Amino acid sequence: MYSLNVPIPGQVARVASDLFPYLAPFDRVRDRHTLVCKRFEETDYDHLRTRLHEALRGAPAFEARITGVEYFEDPPRGSAPVVYLAVESPGLLSLHERLVDEFGAVDGLEGDDYTPHVTLARGGSIADARSLASHDIDPVEWTVSQLDLYDAEFRETAASISLPA
Repeated sequence: MYSLNVPIPGQVARVASDLFPYLAPFDRVRDRHTLVCKRFEETDYDHLRTRLHEALRGAPAFEARITGVEYFEDPPRGSAPVVYLAVESPGLLSLHERLVDEFGAVDGLEGDDYTPHVTLARGGSIADARSLASHDIDPVEWTVSQLDLYDAEFRETAASISLPA
């Protein structure tokens, strides 16, 4: 399976690192932080890459911003709760909608159910999630000018796609 990810800048990684001591109560803590724009069920890399380049033609760079710590109490997949950095980005939402129109939505995760976020940890108690979500963080803003096509099988970036400014 592939996903199209927004690279996370160092400032966002530092915010996640600063929160690390508060993640101990959770079952699984992420050491790799990602911001998924779109998941693909397509398995043919060459075909997907070609379709993706066509779908992204003319898509501009956009702004993104982490705004705080939030949690999903009952995520559609995996253990709960999921604690994450909330991301605001009208440009990301617009790009996601564009890609859903082209490739379809993964049920429960995309389309109207899509919430841009950077996962910090999952599993544990709602009380711990609520406590972590009460932490204030300094917002981080950045310009997204590149997207990475991630190959989950090999756990690596298969391609990077530049977005014009």
